[in-house]
Amino acid sequence: QVQLVESGGGLVQPGGSLRLSCAASGSIFSIYAMGWYRQAPGKQRELVARITSGGSTDYADSVKGRFTISRDNAKNTVSLQMNSLKPEDTVVYYCNMYLVRLGGVQGDYWGQGTQVTVSS
Repeated sequence: QVQLVESGGGLVQPGGSLRLSCAASGSIFSIYAMGWYRQAPGKQRELVARITSGGSTDYADSVKGRFTISRDNAKNTVSLQMNSLKPEDTVVYYCNMYLVRLGGVQGDYWGQGTQVTVSS
């Protein structure tokens, strides 16, 4: 079994910073892509940022220059440093990993979601 556990969400004032982290545990052989998505009520989940096993990154236009994604392959973790936060960043953020489990099964795994609220 594989579990993704997120941490770091919360309330912050506009212009402030938060750091989200996600740790994977369980019967993991290898992790390919890691990423962060977000979903507002009534809307589709959208990509925020993702990072490949080789370190290549991709960001949504709305967060470029403000958010930075990083990963620690030794610890099976992915982080999202969010700076210059705006009220429109208020939403639930989900960690995602595409990985191969011991035994060869591969697929997408998701965290439980963490709320980020940007408000004065």
